[in-house]
Amino acid sequence: WRGREGAPYSTLVPSDEVTINYRHGLPVITLMLPTRSERCQFTVKPVVTTVGAFLQDVQREDKGIERAEVFATDGSKVSDATLMEVLLMNDFKLVINNKAYSVSPPVKDKLSSEHATEMEDIKSLVHRLFVALHLEDHQIRKERELLQKLDHLKGELLPLEQMKARIMDSADAKTSRLLWVGLALMSTQGGALAWLTWWVYSWDIMEPVTYFITYGSAMAFYAYFVLTKQDYIYPHAKDRQFLHYFYRKSKKQRFNVERYNKLKDDLAEAEESLRRLRQPLQLRLPIQEINNKD
Repeated sequence: WRGREGAPYSTLVPSDEVTINYRHGLPVITLMLPTRSERCQFTVKPVVTTVGAFLQDVQREDKGIERAEVFATDGSKVSDATLMEVLLMNDFKLVINNKAYSVSPPVKDKLSSEHATEMEDIKSLVHRLFVALHLEDHQIRKERELLQKLDHLKGELLPLEQMKARIMDSADAKTSRLLWVGLALMSTQGGALAWLTWWVYSWDIMEPVTYFITYGSAMAFYAYFVLTKQDYIYPHAKDRQFLHYFYRKSKKQRFNVERYNKLKDDLAEAEESLRRLRQPLQLRLPIQEINNKD
C-alpha cells in the first residue's frame, strides 16, 4: 500500500485496531491514538459530519498526528467533503501518519432491531422538535405572503370590478327595455285584435287570423328551441339576452372577461388558503389535522 507521493506505508494494521459500533443509532469509531498510545472513541453524526470534520477531530485529540487521510479500497483518496454516512457504506482505509488501518463498517441491515428502533425514535423526535419550533414561524410567514397576494389581486380587480358594474348596469337596462317593449307589443296586438273583432269585422272573419297568429307564435318558440337547445322560459330567455348584451358591451369596451374570471379564482383560492392557515393558528393544531377534519 502506497500513499499519494508513492512512499510505502507500513504494513496494514489489523482491523480490530479501528472498530465501529452503533450506539443509540449513531456510529462510534474507536481507534488507537499513535502518540498517546491510548484508545479513543469518536461519535459521529453520519448525516451531517463530513470525512474532513472527522479527521480534524482526530488530529485535535492527538496533536502528534501530522497526516490523517481516508482512502477507498481501490487506493483512491476520499474527499474531505464526503459525508460519513456515505463512507460507512463500504470498507475503507484510514491512514494516520505512516500507519494504514483497514476498516470494515458493520452492515446496517445486520444491526439489531433495538438499534433500528432507537434510530427511528430519534428521527421521530427530531422531526417533532423541528415542527414545534418552526411550524408557527412558517405559518406566520406564509400568512404574510398570502396577505400580500390578496392586496395585489384586489388592486388588479378594483378597476375591472368598476368596469364590470358599469357594463352590467347597461346590459340590465337594455334587457329591461326589451321586456317592456315585448309587453307593449303584446298589448298592442291584443288591442288590435279586439278592435278588429268587435268594431271592424266579425268573429267569423277574425278567427282564422288569430289561429295563424297562434300557430306562428308556436313556430317562433320552436325555432328558439332549435337555435338555443332550451325551452322558451321567460327567466332563462331574460338571462340569455342579458348575457348577450353584456358580452357585446364588454367587447366594445375591451373588458377581458377571461382575465377577470382568472383573478377572481385566484382571489378565492388565496382567501381559502388564508382561512385554512389561520384556523390552526387559532386552535394551535397542525394543518394536517385540519385537512383530515375537512
